Amino acid sequence: MSVKVMIPTPLRPYTDKQAALELEGETVGELLDSLITRHPSLRKHLMTQEGKLRSFVNVYVNDEDIRYLSQDATPIKHTDVISIVPSIAGGSTAAVAEEIPFTHEEIKRYSRHLIMPEVGMAGQARLRQAKVLLIGAGGLGAPLGMYLAASGIGRLGLVDFDVVDLSNLQRQVLYSSGDVGRSKLEVAQERLAGINPHIRIDVHETRLSAENALELFGAYDVIADGTDNFPTRYLVNDACVILGKPNVYGSIFRFEGQASVFYAKEGPCYRCLYPEPPPPGLVPSCAEGGVLGVLPGIVGTIQAMETIKLILGAGDSLVGRLLLFDALKMSFRELKLRKNPECVLCGKNATSTELIDYEQFCGISVDETASAAASNVPTISPEDLKARLESDEDLLILDVREPVEWQIARLDGAKLIPLGQLPQEVHQLSTADEIVVCCKIGARSARAVQFLQETGFRKVKNLAGGLDAWAQRIDSSMPRY
Repeated sequence: MSVKVMIPTPLRPYTDKQAALELEGETVGELLDSLITRHPSLRKHLMTQEGKLRSFVNVYVNDEDIRYLSQDATPIKHTDVISIVPSIAGGSTAAVAEEIPFTHEEIKRYSRHLIMPEVGMAGQARLRQAKVLLIGAGGLGAPLGMYLAASGIGRLGLVDFDVVDLSNLQRQVLYSSGDVGRSKLEVAQERLAGINPHIRIDVHETRLSAENALELFGAYDVIADGTDNFPTRYLVNDACVILGKPNVYGSIFRFEGQASVFYAKEGPCYRCLYPEPPPPGLVPSCAEGGVLGVLPGIVGTIQAMETIKLILGAGDSLVGRLLLFDALKMSFRELKLRKNPECVLCGKNATSTELIDYEQFCGISVDETASAAASNVPTISPEDLKARLESDEDLLILDVREPVEWQIARLDGAKLIPLGQLPQEVHQLSTADEIVVCCKIGARSARAVQFLQETGFRKVKNLAGGLDAWAQRIDSSMPRY
């Protein structure tokens, strides 16, 4: 019976560089004997002199450790996959390297790359010649930039236009408390140059748009998308397809992340997966829903790994695959992606050949509160609300945030009904009351006002700018988050 055995990288020099072998055996022990018979030089790496499996070598049948099964006597089926998992302290046998000029200091810096056959001097030279553009210097862009800089990517470009905010520091590890209020790109350039002074760092302090994307992208080999909004995500995808560039994608929310490589030359693009964006407000942003601080570090380093693999031409990239990560379960799942032959951008009969207005395409404006006002939702300013509360007018303040946000800050006397529960709990409200609806920044409350109006409420207004505006303009003792 033939069974697949997966060979880890450190042992592949002893299996003629093969990553997987088909071997005969009815038990794990028989399979290991077959492996050693075919490749005798593996014996000393796997077995003690007494013929026992070494203590630093684990063997798995599918995802089960044989130590907790029947050890060597564990029976196997032809559908099983056997994985050999040795402990790894670092290092590998060195490959013959090309003569490529690196300084002694660079050789010392990149030494752990240079002794890897998959990288070596030639691969490190490819990294040094590579040009990578990072869209966003936030949660994903921070680990992306740090690891790409450390790895020796010769030219790193960063696109951002934001300043460091205190709320960034929980996850954006490029920045520190003393950087609050400074330009993100100014700080990022300093930090990345400190990590590796041998690379070039270009900063583009601008909002990415349909007007500048093609010119910016044209100077780089790989585009890494660290954005957190749909208009920019579709813009990055479309510009990459038009220019034939790979788009290394990552996204995060609460405890979950996604990663892929969208490269229309070799597989699907982002529009093949999501032809259209969700309606505005249906998918909450990280600012509304939150994100665990460690999560962008995990997803961002996956993006860095995929970028480096593309440059080296090593391994199997995530082109055509969507990697899903669940931090609570500490599990990865993989979904197969297919190129959509009807895709308007990369399909056989593509109809979209130029960049468009992506804010209009996604149905939103840059300023969510301006969007709320433009949709004819009646609003009240924080100043007017304060005056009316001080004059003891009979108002009901309806807070549509989540309970965890309510615990952070709230207006005295407000009533909490989260937006998602409002349709089921609307009976708690009276159409006779004058209602002011609030949330964090005014976007969710605008949607609540629209719903209430459709349900028959006429005396309802949205607090413009939400509790964030209230904290800035009315009550500085209220925490901002």
